[in-house]
Amino acid sequence: MKWYLVKIVFRIICGDGDHKAQFDEQIRLITAPDSLAAFYKAQEMGEIEQENFVNHENQIVQWKFVNVAELYQLREMIDGAELFSRIEESEDADSYINLVQNKAQHTKERYQQKLLEHL
Repeated sequence: MKWYLVKIVFRIICGDGDHKAQFDEQIRLITAPDSLAAFYKAQEMGEIEQENFVNHENQIVQWKFVNVAELYQLREMIDGAELFSRIEESEDADSYINLVQNKAQHTKERYQQKLLEHL
């Protein structure tokens, strides 16, 4: 079996859909014997994980599977290997850096708390 990264895309529709289009792009790690099998496995996962539910505003929310947008075979599993990269453009570099720093702090605090809970 080989390891693959796949990007599965879902469209999120709230209520009657009268809102800016929203998409959830998920990067998943899967195993399969070859690329085609990995692609079909990712498609099956997307189909199975479609869902409808009612949100806190009593609107139906739909997660509709769009498709598998990308697939990459991982040649080897090594410490520090790059798994995903995306270029983000921002009009305000300082705001973007501040956002990243805040997310990092939140992540660090969350895992520190989980560690303390297990002591």
